[in-house]
Amino acid sequence: MGTLSARRERAKSRQTHIIAGMSLDHQLLDELAWRGLLFQHTDGLAEHLASGSVSAYCGFDPTAPSLHVGNLVPVMGLMHLQRAGHKPIALVGGGTGMIGDPSGKSSERSLQSLDVIAENARLIGAQLERFLEFSGPSAARMANNVDWLAPLGLLEFMRTTGKHFTVNYMLAKDSVKSRLDAGISYTEFTYMLLQAHDYAELHQRLGVTLQIGGSDQWGNMTAGLELIRRTSGDEAHVFTCPLVTTASGQKFGKSEAGAVYLDPARTSPYKFYQFWLGADDRDAGSWLRLFTLLSRQEIMALDEATATRAQDRQAQRALAADMTTRVHGDEVLRTVESISQVLFGKGDPRELGEATLRAMADEVPFAEIDAPEDGAGVDALDLVVHTGLAKSRGDAKRLVEQGGVSVNGAKVSMAERLVSRDAWLAGRHVLVKKGARDWGLVRVR
Repeated sequence: MGTLSARRERAKSRQTHIIAGMSLDHQLLDELAWRGLLFQHTDGLAEHLASGSVSAYCGFDPTAPSLHVGNLVPVMGLMHLQRAGHKPIALVGGGTGMIGDPSGKSSERSLQSLDVIAENARLIGAQLERFLEFSGPSAARMANNVDWLAPLGLLEFMRTTGKHFTVNYMLAKDSVKSRLDAGISYTEFTYMLLQAHDYAELHQRLGVTLQIGGSDQWGNMTAGLELIRRTSGDEAHVFTCPLVTTASGQKFGKSEAGAVYLDPARTSPYKFYQFWLGADDRDAGSWLRLFTLLSRQEIMALDEATATRAQDRQAQRALAADMTTRVHGDEVLRTVESISQVLFGKGDPRELGEATLRAMADEVPFAEIDAPEDGAGVDALDLVVHTGLAKSRGDAKRLVEQGGVSVNGAKVSMAERLVSRDAWLAGRHVLVKKGARDWGLVRVR
């Protein structure tokens, strides 16, 4: 990758600009730069965007069945382009996914089956539809490069694309140079040519003249410009978004459990909400700029709130609410906010509905027990043991005697530890807590 100064020198040699907060003549680029979405772009992009509605695309690799939050940086770039009157195209790499992009990888990818790639492409396409408008004068479009790469013959590809690139040109690209010592297969070596072919194909089919991608994609993207220039002589452009890291230097989009996905089956909506809510104060403002459509005035007001009343976490709450609503919907947001309020001691468990309690069962230790045959209440000691908050009834008894157990928000004692039916929560649930932070949920059958 090289140092920042080295990247800047390479960018200058390609007649590009590095964006570092400078004011640009074009309002859209100024907005993208202010939000931190713009890293590099080709010379003349501002004038190109100002000339009329532009069709712009971004590619998404279907090597997993879900996008993660790190993929959202270029997605937000497409959203801002669409809001400015340009037409976004989301390209799912059903064809290039069969090869694997070497960019940013230290070793060869494992090839996946065609059925898995096709299903991943379908799922990712559905996720992208939550961010882009597919109707109106600037309607977005979905595309899949398997449509033109799969029927493309090797000899045709060599004649129409391969002949326009020298080996020396390809070896100079960072995605290839970084792998020369470890080795790179011919398969991955040709990936940039396939991506260049995509750009030329979209240019011919849909009039695309702008590509967006991460800063690690610069080499692949400029190869597409070269191919369009050589085959048609037309004007085309690229711009890259930065690869985001947290204030602590961690790769953005990672949590203690791993990558944060948009798919609720891979990252639950509650954990998704908590990822944004847990943003460092130093990151909250930049993430609001990157990932929301809040206005400058709203974001600057939240910056001020962080600077003066950081303990209120207004910026983080606004960020978590905006992202959870966009990805999972209003109803899910209300559910995860209710769970969060209770688990952090600011809500009343008795106000939780059955659907919310069912969702909570995925976030805390959960158990089901049979109701006592005599109609009596359930024993708090059993609740603590069945949820794993204590290893035995003896351990549970000591916790209760020390005042360390709460049921449905109220402390219990050994003398009054039976939880009667009329105290059960919606759907016959009982919420138990050990100490200040350890929770468990029981459903009484």
